[in-house]
Amino acid sequence: MIRNKLKEIWAEGRPTINGWLSIGNAFTAEIMAAQGYDSITVDVQHGALDYAAVLPMFQAMRASGVVPMARVPWLEPGIIMKVLDAGAYGVICPMVNTPEQAAAFVSYMRYPPAGQRSFGPTRANFSAGANYAAEANGEILAFAMIETAQAMENLEAIAATPGLDGLYVGPADLTFSLAQGRLAPAFDREEPEMIAALQKIVAACRAAGIRAALHCGTPDYAARAIDWGFDMTTVSGDSRLLAAVAAASVKRFRELTGARPAKAPTPPSLKGGY
Repeated sequence: MIRNKLKEIWAEGRPTINGWLSIGNAFTAEIMAAQGYDSITVDVQHGALDYAAVLPMFQAMRASGVVPMARVPWLEPGIIMKVLDAGAYGVICPMVNTPEQAAAFVSYMRYPPAGQRSFGPTRANFSAGANYAAEANGEILAFAMIETAQAMENLEAIAATPGLDGLYVGPADLTFSLAQGRLAPAFDREEPEMIAALQKIVAACRAAGIRAALHCGTPDYAARAIDWGFDMTTVSGDSRLLAAVAAASVKRFRELTGARPAKAPTPPSLKGGY
């Protein structure tokens, strides 16, 4: 089986950068995968896509050699096993709040006797190389998302779950939950209480011997997170990057030319009749 490059990089003591795909399009996936990321995650939870888009997106990314991953919609064995069969080398599972949920997640990721994953790696048999059944348990990464106050209360027990490879922090939901509505959900938190929470998660991962990952909005914040001890950071994503670069291009054009944007047409229904 083809080795998981993320594990190899971490074994050398180096951090990794993860890309994020929310647009259900194979060409977008191919473009993002060619930009030098170590891994790319397809967001099946909040992305504008479903499973029918996941497999061709993985196929489009294959030529780049990037590690394909997926965030599943929820702790549900069917979709977890399907993205693995499609060729995912890592799965990020949202809203894991208890060690029991973490143990269930791990069991869906592993073939017996380590878990209860059903055998039928339709695409992975080809994309991952020979001997998949015997080696997949040791190569596939299981990341449980820490996103709630309940998860923080159970942090050490979740991190100690046998077979779990890492914790992935969703800062928007975590902020929402810990601050109980006092703070708006967003990335790149600067509040001392939130930075302390992130550092506590890193400490729990270190104590358990697993990896810590964080979703970031900018490379500058991601670099700080690496200094705190995170092993992997996601920096923005396809939809946000597209919007940011397009907005900057339009803004610069208008600055240089003084051209004003065209006024939006008045809808026919507001013109006094049909």
